[in-house]
Amino acid sequence: MKILFVCIGNSCRSPMAEAVLKDALAREQLDWTVDSAAIATWNVGRSPEPRCLAVLRENGLDSDHVGRQIREEDFRQFDYIFGMDEGNIRDLRELAPEDCSARIELLGDYRMKELDKIIFDPYFETGIHGFRRCYDQIVICCRNFIQQKRSG
Repeated sequence: MKILFVCIGNSCRSPMAEAVLKDALAREQLDWTVDSAAIATWNVGRSPEPRCLAVLRENGLDSDHVGRQIREEDFRQFDYIFGMDEGNIRDLRELAPEDCSARIELLGDYRMKELDKIIFDPYFETGIHGFRRCYDQIVICCRNFIQQKRSG
């Protein structure tokens, strides 16, 4: 299985989700491909936001991801492309080529709750608290996604 996480800038939510899922897959001994990308070009070639990296380190994780923008071939190469919020989903559907084979979904749909399905964007928050909240949301969604795909 091939999974791509996408957010607007590929500096916070999507690289965090990439790191979380890679770690979970390693523990579950599942050999899936995981990557992340941006809608916009702002952070192409850059490392994730320092607060993102700090929260990953707090949880024993790290990221060597280099920001990139989503490409047309991603829509054919990945099985799932997860957006973090409704704006990401709208943008992804507009960018998707006619022969898109990926399922474009909201990662928060795997939160299994009606409320709080949007993965919180911590970028404009002061401090690190928003990044911790984002991390907690992502962990639950990734755990539920793996569980659902393994059992179904």
